[in-house]
Amino acid sequence: MERFYLIVSHVSALELLVPHGVKLVQLRIKDLPETEVRRQIARARDFCAVHGAQLVVNDYWQAALDLNCGFVHLGQEDMNTADFVALRRAGVRFGLSTHDESELDRALSFDPAYVALGPVYPTLLKKMKWGPQGLENVTRWKRMAGTTPLVAIGGLAPDRVPGVFEAGADSAAVVTDIQQADDPEARTREWIRVCNA
Repeated sequence: MERFYLIVSHVSALELLVPHGVKLVQLRIKDLPETEVRRQIARARDFCAVHGAQLVVNDYWQAALDLNCGFVHLGQEDMNTADFVALRRAGVRFGLSTHDESELDRALSFDPAYVALGPVYPTLLKKMKWGPQGLENVTRWKRMAGTTPLVAIGGLAPDRVPGVFEAGADSAAVVTDIQQADDPEARTREWIRVCNA
């Protein structure tokens, strides 16, 4: 599992940042027409293939299947409607979001490629019904997840990365810290350095 996991909301951001050495990137598109979603996924798929990066498609598992993408990320609600049999048949790996122990138990029952825990710290990205999980929960989650990789997400910044990895996370997922950086390219390079230190 790559230690640095970039999450972007548009293919243009992916095309800007992946060439700086990103090897794992999620395209998380919200509130766009299906034709535009599919256009961005196809573009991201081809761009990542050229740059040797693993694309993860957020939510749109059917589009990922149709467009021959190899990895999807699903939230708890998406798990209710996703066709896991079709995904497995096509060789599509999937990561799953979790926020409490019952969600973790459910996610692990699907044998995912990874489970994500968040928010680890307070996050600006979206309103959540869960408070910050803290590093103690990262350690507990990793113990429960066993050999399944654990992705930490939510409120992460480069100075928090060592603690997150020490607590047991296998990967650090980053959204806002890079999106809101004055220089997203430089910030991405800093993240890669810190995660691979």
